[in-house]
Amino acid sequence: MADNCIEIENLYKSFGKIKALSDINLILKRGKTVALIGADGSGKTTLLRLLVGLLYPDSGKILTLNFNPSKDKASILKNTGYMPQKFGLYEDLTVIENLKLYSKLKNTDNNFDILLEFTGLKSFQNRLAGNLSGGMKQKLGLACALLSEPELLVLDEPSVGVDPLSRMELLKLVKKMINKNTSVIWSSSYLDEAYSFDSCVILDKGKIIYKGLTKDLGNNYEDFEEKVIKLMGGFIETPSLIAKNYNVAEHNKECVVLAEKLSKKFGDFTAVKDNSFCIKKGEIFGLLGPNGAGKSTTFQMMCALTKPTSGNGYIMGIDVVENPAKARSYLGYMAQKFSLYSRLTVYDNLNFFAGAYGLFGKNKKEKIKRMLDIFELNEYKNTISSLLPLGFKQRLSLSCALIHEPPVLFLDEPTSGVDVIQRKEFWTHIKALSNIGVSILVTTHFMEEARFCDNISLFYGGEIIAADKPSEIVKNSGTKNMQEAFIKLIKKARNE
Repeated sequence: MADNCIEIENLYKSFGKIKALSDINLILKRGKTVALIGADGSGKTTLLRLLVGLLYPDSGKILTLNFNPSKDKASILKNTGYMPQKFGLYEDLTVIENLKLYSKLKNTDNNFDILLEFTGLKSFQNRLAGNLSGGMKQKLGLACALLSEPELLVLDEPSVGVDPLSRMELLKLVKKMINKNTSVIWSSSYLDEAYSFDSCVILDKGKIIYKGLTKDLGNNYEDFEEKVIKLMGGFIETPSLIAKNYNVAEHNKECVVLAEKLSKKFGDFTAVKDNSFCIKKGEIFGLLGPNGAGKSTTFQMMCALTKPTSGNGYIMGIDVVENPAKARSYLGYMAQKFSLYSRLTVYDNLNFFAGAYGLFGKNKKEKIKRMLDIFELNEYKNTISSLLPLGFKQRLSLSCALIHEPPVLFLDEPTSGVDVIQRKEFWTHIKALSNIGVSILVTTHFMEEARFCDNISLFYGGEIIAADKPSEIVKNSGTKNMQEAFIKLIKKARNE
């Protein structure tokens, strides 16, 4: 029918033995905005690529703007703005050069000044796209997708890895830049984003588990999350097996992790300025802030991966600059992006890291077996790591960080992209490790996870703008929750 933007009937898509989508039935109206919610690996990207003709279905029917994507891809792309999940622009071209190139590809004349003004990129139009911040890259990708004033705007996780304030601004930007007849499909792993759209579709393991109004799932995030968990089959929290029989090194250090006026400059740019904090035994310490605030740089300095310009860092009393190998021996580090050896199998990665941390013989074999059992990795034991589903990549990363039972754990966005149940499982382990005395430094863009931290340091522009218990930060900011507090404090810091 003419008033339908998308029509899908009995859609199936597989990649070898992997069933990406199963029995998808969906109708989306023209001129409406829809949130497509699901974890990485749930089928979101596959569905969007099928809609624009970049993939073909195994079976079933698809109509996009009344065109069959398998036969009329050119007609669909002409009337559709598509922003892929990964940065699809030319990093060695400037902002304005990317816009001009995409304008030629779409055979359209457009007022670049309006797009640059809307996105806040006007003063950066001569900067190479590769040198833009993550949020700016997303805005440039959005501008390129909107060049032809499309009937349908398809955005594949435009807010992935973006902080709450930047996500909110990106949502507002989309709504400001489209006209009332434009249909929007916005995919995301953030459940809270569904409230900004007319309706939502939730995918889990390639199947639709909900389609309808977001408000029917609950009036607030907590109610919404619990109903989604029930739709996914429920979650029963069980004692963490990783914390059982975990031996934390004895020590009498007041500050297990200590940063003293850490600073880092890259040329004239100051990434971190006078950062100081103390993490005590068994404390979960949250390092929060927008993209580019200096969180990852702080991690790298404390892990002895980059040398501070000034200041000092200590792990278990060991100076990370003077004795980096000794300091790192007390540390388990899970990086923001999958940083293990992607061409090695699951077992080979565990074997390598166990050896790197000084484990050998019977003890090494027992620790590897324990990690395979606890994180349910036996099924993937001989699988190349790059082929793992995201949730299992995260499990493997955490198991490699924990295999030597370190007293200190650094987790850089450990739950990014995984589903709500897997996030709860991760935090079950994190809280249990804290309870037996492991000191934990964690970053996250999920503000509801901040309530699990004992203390928080909120970062902006490389400096600490607030440091306290989560409840006190919320109270002192005069807001209702950590998400609102984060947005309010970052806005205040920007203005100042």
